[in-house]
Amino acid sequence: MRHFQYSMKPQDVFILLKIIALKNDNWQQIPLAQSLKMSQSEVSQSVARSKYAGLLDDSGKRVMRQVLMDFLQYGLPVVFPAKPGAVVRGIPTAHSAPPLNKEINSSEDYVWPFARGNVRGHGITPLYDTVPQAVIEDEQLHALLALTDALRVGKAREKNVAVRELKSRIC
Repeated sequence: MRHFQYSMKPQDVFILLKIIALKNDNWQQIPLAQSLKMSQSEVSQSVARSKYAGLLDDSGKRVMRQVLMDFLQYGLPVVFPAKPGAVVRGIPTAHSAPPLNKEINSSEDYVWPFARGNVRGHGITPLYDTVPQAVIEDEQLHALLALTDALRVGKAREKNVAVRELKSRIC
């Protein structure tokens, strides 16, 4: 008998947040994969891991929102931390992107490195390589991922505002 290790991967958070952004429990794996610029097999494997972790229901279609929120708030900064890097061109994230940029003023911008980005800031490694391409086409996903990055790299104030915003969007 084969035993599988069902360890969460950063792209699992990316996929779960996209499912929430869709606001539709009847999503299909192929269009979801295409919108996230990843393979359908990666989505399928992620769904299996998220079901095992209790982040998706038994059907694999509905996000267990409170469980995900608890994981984002308490686990994400520990399991998938990020440190701001060199100044690069990219797409705003964390406190530099909506909705946090309306509440938090900072002299330093944070970005996901992306050659076609229009902002220069300290680079934050995204949860998955295709995050910058995917958020260009989905404003809701961009907001959710930027808020999660605030949990990964923010100070106490940014984290508190991000938690409040995420709870209003997820729960």
